[in-house]
Amino acid sequence: MKKIQIIFLTAMIAAVLTAFSTEMNAQSIMGGHYKKALIIGAHPDDPESMCGGTMLMLKNQGCEVVCVYFTQGEGGIPGKSEEEARAIRHQEALNSCAYMGIRPLFMTQVDGRSEITKERYDEMKDLIAKENPDIVITHWPIDSHRDHRNCALLVFDSWRRLDHGFDLYFTEVMSGNQTLNFLPTSYVDITPVREQKIAAYLCHKSQNLEGNIAKYHDTMEGMRGREYMCQWAEAFVQVLWNKERSTK
Repeated sequence: MKKIQIIFLTAMIAAVLTAFSTEMNAQSIMGGHYKKALIIGAHPDDPESMCGGTMLMLKNQGCEVVCVYFTQGEGGIPGKSEEEARAIRHQEALNSCAYMGIRPLFMTQVDGRSEITKERYDEMKDLIAKENPDIVITHWPIDSHRDHRNCALLVFDSWRRLDHGFDLYFTEVMSGNQTLNFLPTSYVDITPVREQKIAAYLCHKSQNLEGNIAKYHDTMEGMRGREYMCQWAEAFVQVLWNKERSTK
């Protein structure tokens, strides 16, 4: 066999093995074992943007899903006061959750002025402890938006303080623009509910989100779909923990 043929054959085998390994090792969230999920996003529209499809897929499996809004988007409507923007975006979040059939929950941080303090650590921990989920999904902590980073770090700290008592996943929002250096470990095929995800996302009418669908979501969710060998997918990084090998 000629050298070029050997190289080509080796490359083909490697590609097949890589694809097979990705399919076998990707830990799908959709195992049917989760009973309650908290999706914690920094602003109204963030939970729907980053994993609205997964929220719907989990709900369809019988999992109780709670959509937690870290802030109420007070700084998100140019020309509106914080109070006016809060009222508008609060209602849009209610509309989105009503469309999905998912319970909303609102925290007390302020858009653009979120804090990491002892009191805020306790607030997040107490909320998660009260809800008692077995899975929490939140922002990737390396993100261009400060509120996203603060939200992720408060959730991560709560996971540690609550003795790693739930599965923690980070996810992406508009990778390449906001989320940076994101390499997934887990995927969810959202093809069956992709249209509903987009409809829930567009309930946030004040944000004029239509342009984001082709610019970001089609590209990102299509790429994740190709990685997971489906049409549309959302991607995640699971934070791993081994109690037997860890001392704290």
